[in-house]
Amino acid sequence: MTIEYEWRGDFDNSALNALHADGFGHPVAQTDWRERLQRHSLGWVCAWEGGSLIGFVNVAWDGGVHAFLLDAVVADHRKRGGVGGALVATAAREARAAQCEWLHVDFEEHLRSFYFDACGFRETTAGLIAL
Repeated sequence: MTIEYEWRGDFDNSALNALHADGFGHPVAQTDWRERLQRHSLGWVCAWEGGSLIGFVNVAWDGGVHAFLLDAVVADHRKRGGVGGALVATAAREARAAQCEWLHVDFEEHLRSFYFDACGFRETTAGLIAL
């Protein structure tokens, strides 16, 4: 079946909450993703297969030249099939089209090879404060 990638795609909050829970292994939440994305995001990418939401990534931004990947998630049954890389590539292309110059991401150590090898990010020095 063909997978389609859609920039700023229309989605149902319940479908994204279910995907997020599946991909991150937590109970299904009741997050109002539509409201959150409209307020804080340059855009987002949805991956669709047969009408089902199987992947998602949020592209937050500073209103200028910096964009940030957040909440990248692929349905458990579609992981390791290139969906995540295609989500990131679409996000990068659209951020570039919006005149962003930098795309940032942070991640857990087990995702290092995905972001560096599969997606083309390069290592930088960064800082983080747990709040």
